[in-house]
Amino acid sequence: MADIKKWLDGRLFQLPISMAPPLRSVNSYLLRDPLSGELTIIDPGPRSETAEQEWERAAKLFEIGRQQVKQIIVTHHHPDHFGMAGWLQQRFEAPVFMSEAAHLEALRMWRPDRSMNRALPELFRQHGFPEPLASQLPEHLESFYRQVEPMPEVTYVDESCQVEMGGWRWQPVLTGGHATGHLSFYQADEHVMLCGDAVLPQISPNISFYPGGDEQPLLAFMEGLRKLGRYEVNQAFPGHRHPFDFFRSRVELLLDHHEERLARVSELLQEGAQTGYTVCEALFGVRPGIHQMRFAMSETLAHLVELVRRQEAEMTQDAGGLYRFTSRKAARIY
Repeated sequence: MADIKKWLDGRLFQLPISMAPPLRSVNSYLLRDPLSGELTIIDPGPRSETAEQEWERAAKLFEIGRQQVKQIIVTHHHPDHFGMAGWLQQRFEAPVFMSEAAHLEALRMWRPDRSMNRALPELFRQHGFPEPLASQLPEHLESFYRQVEPMPEVTYVDESCQVEMGGWRWQPVLTGGHATGHLSFYQADEHVMLCGDAVLPQISPNISFYPGGDEQPLLAFMEGLRKLGRYEVNQAFPGHRHPFDFFRSRVELLLDHHEERLARVSELLQEGAQTGYTVCEALFGVRPGIHQMRFAMSETLAHLVELVRRQEAEMTQDAGGLYRFTSRKAARIY
């Protein structure tokens, strides 16, 4: 485990938990109640032997007894945040809290019938994803099942009630786009936001269009950013990279980034009909590895469906089942 950092006068501890490249670690957080000593674990990381060892070392370092963990909070269903929740629930006999939408998404994504292993490659093929890449997706998706087992028993939390963590009361803030049912947590007295992957300080959270998910993920993400941007935040604690103190300006930068990308996609469509994959190539090139190509393709589709929603593009399907996007704007004349 990398260096543990202490914040908020020793109430909050940042624990980097190992995960696969390119991110390499996810920020788990421990909040300690200064009176009772009870601990809240936030986003425990992906299930792996390494993560188990890191949590066992943390248990010794913080002298965490079996009944000392008050609760485990999960911001969203992605394996790097949700995966160890079931293992830690069994280890410390603690309840797991997340939003209902996020839990239902986890159950749908990690179904025993492995339906997503078939549905996602088929969706991508319909948008021009090359077969040599599409054929890698089932094995790639299968690798995530090991990272989320065992699945925890979950208690739901929503915006209607505050959550007590570390001796403070926190307001849940529900957003979407990066992940359905994503929860951030705001502490009004300290002006602190635990923001998961809703706002990251150095990278843009991936916005994915995928089978059965949010039909307008980019719209949901941008609406969520505007919602989060209304809070007065002096310090933000993200799911990846370092805590930061420029929350509102980062929100604005992310909004601008996606508007610029939408404009770029719109320009590409004015050159002629495009498949999702040809747009993906123009935006991202050919990324190394199927994991990065999945992210790039999903994000491309998220931007394309947003342009369709804005009536700046239209989508048609040919007799062979292939979708193409065309601009609804007049071509520029130079």
